[in-house]
Amino acid sequence: VQLQASGGGLVQDGGSLRLSCAVRGSRNSIDIWAWYRQAAGKQRELVARISRGDDLDYADSVKGRFTISRDTAATMISLQMNSLKPEDTAVYSCYARDRWSMNYWGKGTQVTVSS
Repeated sequence: VQLQASGGGLVQDGGSLRLSCAVRGSRNSIDIWAWYRQAAGKQRELVARISRGDDLDYADSVKGRFTISRDTAATMISLQMNSLKPEDTAVYSCYARDRWSMNYWGKGTQVTVSS
């Protein structure tokens, strides 16, 4: 499984961005897709997660502002980010876990929110 994230960039406080993660390979073996982020000097944290059954999970800090979604074929995982804040600035990475609990990571994309 290969993951490739795109869509990061620079946005002003209160703006929006949409991140996309292209999923290639054995997509049918994936049970969990997620977005993580890591800000400078901080630990990586879960931002949002979606399961094959479409169960959703969000970090408290992004609830009501971010939405994770996937297309039916699970070829694309998206993260719509609205009402962005400077504290959302981080490198965002997409993640997948297959039914055998193998973890897959995509290369991160930088999101910078200016105040």
